[in-house]
Amino acid sequence: MSTATGTATAVRDGVGASTARPDGRLKVKGDFAYSSDLRAEGMVWGATLRSPHPSARIVRLDTSAALRLPGVLAVLTHEDVPGRATYGMKVPDQPVLAADRVRYQGEPVALVAADHPETARRALALIDVAYEERSALTDPEEAVRGTGPLVHTERVDGKHGNVVRHVRIRHGDVAAARAEADVIVSGTYEVGMQDQAFLGPESGLAIPAEDGGVDVYVSTQWLHDDQHQMCAALGLPPDKVRLTMSGVGGAFGGREDVSVQIHAAMLALRTGRPVKMSYNREESFYGHVHRHPARMWFEHGATREGRIVFVRARLLFDGGAYTSTSQVVIANGSYFAAGAYDVPHAEIDGWSVFTNNPPCGAMRGFGVESNLDKLAGELGVNPVELRIRNAMTTGTVLPTGQAVDGPAPAAELLERLRARPLPGVGEGAFGNPGGLNNTSRGEGIRRGVGYAIGVKAIGFSGGVDDRSIARVRLVLNGGEPVAEVHTAAAECGQGIVTVQTQIVRTELGVERVVVLPADTRVGDAGSSSASRITWMSGGAVQGACKALRERITELGNDRPLAELLTEVGPLEAEYEYAHRRTFPVDDERGQGDAHIAFAFAAHRAVVDVDTELGLVKVVELATAQDVGKAMNPLAVAGQIEGGSAQGLGLAVMEELRVEAGRLRNPSFTDYLIPTIADMPHVPIELLELPHPDSPYGLNGVGEPPTLSSTPAIANALRAATGLELAKVPVRPEHIVVAAEGR
Repeated sequence: MSTATGTATAVRDGVGASTARPDGRLKVKGDFAYSSDLRAEGMVWGATLRSPHPSARIVRLDTSAALRLPGVLAVLTHEDVPGRATYGMKVPDQPVLAADRVRYQGEPVALVAADHPETARRALALIDVAYEERSALTDPEEAVRGTGPLVHTERVDGKHGNVVRHVRIRHGDVAAARAEADVIVSGTYEVGMQDQAFLGPESGLAIPAEDGGVDVYVSTQWLHDDQHQMCAALGLPPDKVRLTMSGVGGAFGGREDVSVQIHAAMLALRTGRPVKMSYNREESFYGHVHRHPARMWFEHGATREGRIVFVRARLLFDGGAYTSTSQVVIANGSYFAAGAYDVPHAEIDGWSVFTNNPPCGAMRGFGVESNLDKLAGELGVNPVELRIRNAMTTGTVLPTGQAVDGPAPAAELLERLRARPLPGVGEGAFGNPGGLNNTSRGEGIRRGVGYAIGVKAIGFSGGVDDRSIARVRLVLNGGEPVAEVHTAAAECGQGIVTVQTQIVRTELGVERVVVLPADTRVGDAGSSSASRITWMSGGAVQGACKALRERITELGNDRPLAELLTEVGPLEAEYEYAHRRTFPVDDERGQGDAHIAFAFAAHRAVVDVDTELGLVKVVELATAQDVGKAMNPLAVAGQIEGGSAQGLGLAVMEELRVEAGRLRNPSFTDYLIPTIADMPHVPIELLELPHPDSPYGLNGVGEPPTLSSTPAIANALRAATGLELAKVPVRPEHIVVAAEGR
C-alpha cells in the first residue's frame, strides 16, 4: 500500500496501545457476544407471523387456538398496538402489525410470546388468517405511468399515487449542448436487488421495567431514531423507552429501519417478562430492507476531442411497499448520476416508486457509470483516458449547481491505477474461471480490463441539521487518570470505538480510555450511515476533549492530572458537533448547495472469462481512494476491501430474485455472496488529502468502494467478451446467450 500524504494533525495510538478493533479477536475466535446471544432471567421468546402474499386483504384473523397452546403467554395483533399504528424512518407509513391488508410478502401480521422458541413457532402455525388476494403491482414502470393498482390508497404523507419521489435536475442548456456534440451514445442498464448479507440476523432483548417503561438491547444503526419510532408506537415518553447498543454483526444500511425493536417491546410490556426475538436467516431476508433494484437510461454527448458536453439520465428505483429511505436514495442517485466528471449541461430525472415487492432502503452507496465505455468506443479513445480528460476537480460545478470546494483528485486516482502493472496470465487464486471445481479447460478464456470511478457525498445532505453529541469524563481509578467516553454512535464494524479512543488520547494525553456502551442515556449521535459517523462523532468527542482541556487550564494545569483530579474530583464535558449548513435543492431545477463533502474512489478490474461456459474469474481488483486522513490505516484498508467485495458480489453473483412479488431465494444456499475463493487480490493506494472542514482532515471511507468496483468489473467483462451485458449481476447465461445470439 502506497500513500500520498498531505498535512494533517497526527492522531496517536497511545503508548503501548493498538489501533486494532477491540472486537476483532473475539469475532475471529467466535467469542464475540452478538445481540442474538443475549439472555435474561425469566426470558421468553418472541416470534412473528408474516404474510405469504405480496398483496391481499385480511378477511379473518383468529388467535384463539394459539392462545390455548400451553406455554404461550401472549398473542398480539394490530389491535394491541398501544400507540401510533405505523412507523417509518422518513414517513410513518409502515404498520407495526398489518390491520386490514398486507402489501408485501413477509409483512408482519401477528406476534407470539412463548416459553420456548419451538412453542412460539407452533403457536404461529395455529393462528388462523384468511386472505383475499389482490392484484399486485410488481413493475415499477407501471408505478411511474400510473397504470397499476395503488399500493397505498391513502398515503400518510398526503400525496397520491405510486411515486414516492421525483427528483428533477436541470443544469445548463442540454438542447444547445446537443448541437455541440459530435458523438451521442445512449444505453439502458439494470441493477438487481442486493441484500446487505450481514453476519448477524436481526435480534434483540426487551426487558420491562418497574417504572412502566422498557429497556431494549438491540443491534441497530441509529439508537435515537429507533427510540423515536418506538415511543410513538408504544405510547410512551423517551424516558420510558431506553435503548442500549448490543453486538452488531454488520449493517451496511440494513439496520437503519426498525425490525424487532417495537415487537419485542410490545411483547415484554404485555407479558411482564423479558422477551428475546431473533430471526433465522430466511426470516432475515424478509425482515429488513434491501438495495433498490434499478433501471437506468443514460445519454452522453461529447466532442470529437473527447470532452463531455451533456448528460441526460432517467433513473427508476423500485422502493417496494413502504417509503423507508427511498426519498433519500433516489435523491443521491440523481445528484450524482453524471458521475465524477465535469459535465456542463445535464438533464436528470429520478423516480422512486411503491410496488408490492419487498421494501428497499439504504445500502452502502449509490452510483453507476457504464455508459462511459460505450462513449469511449464510439470516440476511439481509451476508456481510462476519456475519464481522465473529463474528471472533476476542485471548483467543478455539479449538476446541482454546487461547486466542489474540497479535494477532488479524480484524475490522480485514475492515473495511479493506469500506471500499475497488470497481473500476468495465470496469476490470482484458484486458477481459471470455474475455480476449485476445475470446470474450465481454458480453451475459450478471454481477459478484459475495466476502469470506473465514483463520487459520494459524505454526511447528511440537503438541509438536514446534522449533529452529534459526545460526553467525556475524567476520573481517577487506582490513582491513575481514566477517560470515559460516552456517545450513542453505533459500532457496526467500521471502528468508531477505536477512533474515539485515539481522539481522547490525542487531545487529553490520557492513555487509559474506556468507551462506554452506546445508549440513549446520552444525546443523539445520528446514524452510522452516509459515511458520517467518524466525522460527526469524532468531531463531538474532539470538542468535548477540548472543553475539558480548557477546564483543566482554568484549574491550573501545571501539576499532574492525577493530582488535580484528587483535589477537584471528576471532570466532565459534553459537546454537540454540527457541520456547516447545507441546503435543499429546489423542486423545479434541482439546484442547491446540498452537500458538505465528497469522497472519491476508483477501481481497475482485471477479469478472465470463459466465453463458452460463461464463467468469470476476477483476477485483480485494484483500487485508489482519497480518505482525507487515515485515522486508523488498518481499519481503512478493511473498509475498502469489504466495500470492494460487496461491489464484486453485485457485479457477478448477488441478486434477490423476486417473481410476481414473491422472494425466490431467501437463503445463502441460493443467494450467493463472495467467498475467499471468489475474492481477488485487492491492491490499495491511499491518498490522504485532508478535508478542510472535518476533524483532523478525515473523510468517509466505507461506501465509496462500492460505487466503482461493480462498474469496473462490468466494464472489464464487456472488454473481454465484446458483449453489451447491460444488467448486473452478470450471470453465466447472460454471457453464453448473448454470445450465441451475436
